[in-house]
Amino acid sequence: MTNKNCNRTKVKGLVIAFLVSFTLSAVVCPCECAASMWSMTYGGTGADNGWGDLFQTSDGGYVVSGDTESFGAGGTDFWLVKIDADGNMEWNMTYGGTGIDTHTFMCQTSDGGYALVGETESFGAGDKDFWLVKIDADGNMEWNMTYGGTGSETLPSLCQTSDGGYAVAGCTTSFGAGDQDGWLVKTDADGNMEWNMTYGGTSLDQTYLVFATPDGGYAMGGTTMSFGAGGLDLWLVKTDAAGNMQWNKTYGGIGIDFGMHLIQTLDGGYAILGFTLSFGVGGGDCWLVKTDSDGNMLWNKTYGETGLDCGVHVLQTVDGGYATVGWTSGNGQDAWLFKTDADGNMQWNQTYGGTEDDQGWSLIETTDGGFALAGNTYSFGAGDQDFYVVKTDELGVVPEGLTVGVMLLLSTVAAIVGIRYLHKRPKWKRW
Repeated sequence: MTNKNCNRTKVKGLVIAFLVSFTLSAVVCPCECAASMWSMTYGGTGADNGWGDLFQTSDGGYVVSGDTESFGAGGTDFWLVKIDADGNMEWNMTYGGTGIDTHTFMCQTSDGGYALVGETESFGAGDKDFWLVKIDADGNMEWNMTYGGTGSETLPSLCQTSDGGYAVAGCTTSFGAGDQDGWLVKTDADGNMEWNMTYGGTSLDQTYLVFATPDGGYAMGGTTMSFGAGGLDLWLVKTDAAGNMQWNKTYGGIGIDFGMHLIQTLDGGYAILGFTLSFGVGGGDCWLVKTDSDGNMLWNKTYGETGLDCGVHVLQTVDGGYATVGWTSGNGQDAWLFKTDADGNMQWNQTYGGTEDDQGWSLIETTDGGFALAGNTYSFGAGDQDFYVVKTDELGVVPEGLTVGVMLLLSTVAAIVGIRYLHKRPKWKRW
């Protein structure tokens, strides 16, 4: 072989090695996946529950909330974790007293900070009270307030209102007409109560998600035993700006159906996420109800197999469809993310987890077009139960098991292919 041909062969070998290595790398880690697709856990040796909320921050990172038994001052404390765009923890903060303080909901505030709400046994007037904690963008507490009577106030959610104050909705046994009623508390910007209203009949009624509507009023999702068709039904309550009920609607069958999440949709209507034993194919299915702006049902869909399948957070995606996170049961529980079109027809679904129970509790659509979900894991992490955050692509995919070591192995194989070409020139093709 002449020097000229030998050099050509060497160049071809190097080119093949590069192309094969590049192709394998693209399969393992497509464009930008290394930085944007991952799963991470956060926690200590105790039980750490990531069932609060998840938000993307202006720096491309995330904040995730829940409660912790591993850290803090008491039996259970609110826990807020700040992570960067690759899931690495930057800081974390706890909030609570010596008792049990359980976090349930978080919202981003207009000043760049956050408001966290939950149940407290460390402070307040009764058995359990609503506890509202305002923090700055770095997690430092600015103020905190409790709301409640001598009974129990539980499962609060909140939103910031147009005047800079807050609306907090949950369940009360201290006030109202029945066993348990929905309770809405309106505060000013410093957390001082301005008014409160209860909603319900003589039985058990709960409201546990609230948001401000464009007309200045509020919409609350929940569950009722006082009204509807069955033992428990999904319940949607609409009020004016002063908390006076304008209308309410129930959705359900003769079985147990209860609400998990509520959003207002782009057309001015509502999407209600629930759990149903009245409909579906299994021992309990995820149920999505779409209504118009007056709460009239337009369509409903169930999702699940023969086991217990639960959705706990829904959002409307940029294409007008819906994405839901929760968990699905087979051998244990796995975190479950599925995407539908605008009519509720499932387009794809993905599961995440290991051999133990893993759950998804909150979901966002990220600025790169993918998704991030937060929840709990017993399969991974440091302790009894840990925060679990998963960053996916636009189809919910995370390249599990394709580690740096695997990538190096594949690259080595690609290099060997090229080197072999240096020693044996293929007969089936000439340069």
